[in-house]
Amino acid sequence: MKTTQFVIIGLGRFGSSIGRELIELGNEVLGVDRDEEKVQELSTVLTHTVIADATEEEVLRSIGARNFDCGVVAIGDDIQASILATILLKELGVKKVVAKAVSELHGRVLERIGVDRVIYPERDMGIRVAHQLVSPNLLDYIELSKQYTIAELAVPACLTGKSLAEVNPRGRFGCSVVAINKLKGIVIAPTADDVLAEKDVMVVIGTNDQIEEFQESIGSR
Repeated sequence: MKTTQFVIIGLGRFGSSIGRELIELGNEVLGVDRDEEKVQELSTVLTHTVIADATEEEVLRSIGARNFDCGVVAIGDDIQASILATILLKELGVKKVVAKAVSELHGRVLERIGVDRVIYPERDMGIRVAHQLVSPNLLDYIELSKQYTIAELAVPACLTGKSLAEVNPRGRFGCSVVAINKLKGIVIAPTADDVLAEKDVMVVIGTNDQIEEFQESIGSR
């Protein structure tokens, strides 16, 4: 499989976290930041690091930004620098550009200039944590759209030993169990005969309301 090459602009907590994980997943990563200390910290972690101002077109040309498969603009609170770097990556022809937004307005501007994906890390993490706090069986929560959600639900004692046919989340609530993470491995597209066990984790997809009803049902037993 061809290694994917990423250029990450901004090596703060968000950018460095993405960079470390991309390296762990076997990709090549060039990290760019104006802060020498941040660059030095990641110099032995990422494939390459550069101390540079990514809001200057000649700088991005000189590091060969246009040759990367994906550009990630992870600049923190400097919205102007974020927008300028994003525009330059798009103009240079980077195949895919992903950018961090610190506000809804910032995100709308990024969308207008053609970003492929806008990420709101603080907002999205806040939503996920809030759902985890109010739902004891909810381990993770990802909003796919305004209507649809994918969630990881720990199997409670009341469902232990029951098959999916008996639980019947699709028939009763309209949501579907698309995988079951078991101690011995993950079961993709489980059948109605698959039996739930203690410490299993169900991966459920459905509308927000459907999953909420399912959560409340298993949490109240």
